[in-house]
Amino acid sequence: MKIEGKNAVSELLKSGKDVDVLLVEKGTEHPIIAMARERGVKIQFVDRYILDKESMTGKHQGFIARVSGFEYCGLEDIIEEAEARNEKPFIVVLDGIEDPHNLGSILRVCECGGVHGVVIGKNRAAAVTETVIRVSAGAAEHMKVASVTNINSAVQWFQQNKIWVYGADMKGESVYKTDLTGAVALVIGGEGKGLGKLTGKLCDGTVSLPIRGKVNSLNASVACGVLVYEALRQRMGL
Repeated sequence: MKIEGKNAVSELLKSGKDVDVLLVEKGTEHPIIAMARERGVKIQFVDRYILDKESMTGKHQGFIARVSGFEYCGLEDIIEEAEARNEKPFIVVLDGIEDPHNLGSILRVCECGGVHGVVIGKNRAAAVTETVIRVSAGAAEHMKVASVTNINSAVQWFQQNKIWVYGADMKGESVYKTDLTGAVALVIGGEGKGLGKLTGKLCDGTVSLPIRGKVNSLNASVACGVLVYEALRQRMGL
């Protein structure tokens, strides 16, 4: 896997994850280089045309890091992350998000909004790729992400661990009238299809956002951002 761009590479180095080699454009001076040296990362200074050839996005900004692959976690690791912060678990479950740009945006807003972990499906769903990491501006490197075979089983596992699960649905109760201060998991449905029927039935409740325009739904990543920040507002007592 290749991580490209100043922000993504910088966040990768800050995360403490292993980096196989860092390719840097010759003549570049940037704090990322000192950070990499401090971490003991192998650095290769190369001509720009080599970076252009290596790049998957065309937006490397003079930096490409080669890594073995994204490290997924288990569901229990997300709970442990919450315990380590001395906070009640706050989780986002993605039920069929297929667009890597949406996934990247969601990981970014979740990391900024204090979410302890994100759960994605292994089938018919976007995985964490170079594009996702770039769109997340490197936030993916700081976020616990669990990849599961069955989203519904994950929902039930959280419920067994005393976590209330709320699905995002247009017919749900207003999120502004829902208490999200406890141990909570928010389930966001996929683009176009929304929340799966069985997944919706398994949820302890559903929440909605007010829509006043002629278009009757929000983009999945936008809806996730609004829901996450309403939960954060409540959890901070604001």
